[in-house]
Amino acid sequence: MPQRDIEKLTLYGNTISGNCMKPKWTADLLGISYDWVEIDILAGDTQTEAFLALNPVGQVPFARWPDGRVLPQSNAIMLYLAESAQSDLIPVDPFRKAQMMSWLFWEQYSHETAIAVRRFQKHYLKKSDDEIDPNLLSKGRRALGVMEMQLTYTDWIVGDEMTLADIALVAYTRLAHEGGFDLGEFPSVERWVSRTEHALGIGHAMPREGAAL
Repeated sequence: MPQRDIEKLTLYGNTISGNCMKPKWTADLLGISYDWVEIDILAGDTQTEAFLALNPVGQVPFARWPDGRVLPQSNAIMLYLAESAQSDLIPVDPFRKAQMMSWLFWEQYSHETAIAVRRFQKHYLKKSDDEIDPNLLSKGRRALGVMEMQLTYTDWIVGDEMTLADIALVAYTRLAHEGGFDLGEFPSVERWVSRTEHALGIGHAMPREGAAL
C-alpha cells in the first residue's frame, strides 16, 4: 500500500504493549508513514521529566504531530488515523459504526482490564498464580466467551469485514496465553486471531497446527 503522510506523525509506544501496537498496526495497514519512538515502560520511561513534558498523563501510546498536537489513548489514535485516511476500517453504515464503537469501549473496559492485566502480572512481573487476583482469570475467560459467541456466527467482530474493533481486540487476545488463558478452549476466537494476524501482516503470536484462515 502506498505511504500516506498525515503531517508526518510520531508514535510513542512500547512493543511489549498490545495497546501500543494497535495504532502502529493501523498506520502500517493504511500505509501511513510515522516515526516510532520506543518507550521502555518497565524501566519507568513514562515517568521521566522529559516524557511528562510531552504527555502529562504519563502513558503510552500517544501520537504527536509537528504542529504540536498530541493525542493519547490507543483507540482514539486508531480512529483518527482511519478517519483521516477515509479507511473502510470504519463502517460507513451508522449502526455498524456504532457497533464497532461499542466493541472498542468493551475492549478497554471488560477485555483489556482482565487479559492484559493478568498477562502483565504473570509474564512480566513473574507473579505466581497464587499472587494474582483470581477474579482476573474468570473475568478474562468470560470476555473470551463473549467473543467466542460472536465469532461463531461472523468471521469478524462486526459483520463481514475487518474493522478497528478487530485490531483493538486482537492486540491482547493473541497474547492471552502469556496470561495463562488457553485459546484452545475458544476455537472460533483462535481462528479469528490467525485470520486477523494474517490480514495485518504480523507473525502468529502462538502458532497452532491446523489453525484455519
